[in-house]
Amino acid sequence: MKCLIHAWHHHEGELRRWLTSQLGHPADAEDLLQDVFEKAMLQGEKFCSVDNARAWLFRVARNTLIDRYRMQHNQVELPDDLPFDEIESEAVEDLSECLPRVLAELSDDDREAITMCDLNGVSQQRFADLKGITLSAAKSRIQRARRRLRQTLETNCQVRRDQTGKVCCFVPRPSVKP
Repeated sequence: MKCLIHAWHHHEGELRRWLTSQLGHPADAEDLLQDVFEKAMLQGEKFCSVDNARAWLFRVARNTLIDRYRMQHNQVELPDDLPFDEIESEAVEDLSECLPRVLAELSDDDREAITMCDLNGVSQQRFADLKGITLSAAKSRIQRARRRLRQTLETNCQVRRDQTGKVCCFVPRPSVKP
């Protein structure tokens, strides 16, 4: 970990100045700088094998900045009088009772990808950073996990869809008791 601390102390000021110039606000730059440091820490000893620590830190800073901009897209607030499809909502709510058991039946890797990205809202880029893989590899891993989850739901809970693709029926499965 000495190599990370050395690289961080050597490049932290330059990273801070660059992030501040990009964001225009020192507090925002500090937040992103902390995220970059966390990502470097998560690399553990692998960080020491990086050929160019400065380039790696700046690439992670740039990607973190891009993720932040993506998250800031304008969001449209839905009107209060938006129609609510009661039947579909009940089917999905009941289907959610199958999910814990089906998740438990998936491999550890599939369960982790689904839980982190789909249930906990972790971005695919963040997932890739945490796992030490490329964004492309993370996307593939998440898509495969979703496909296996869908197949397991269709097989084990007998999920069926109507012509529009909405869940229309399934057979509930009781949760596994610990």
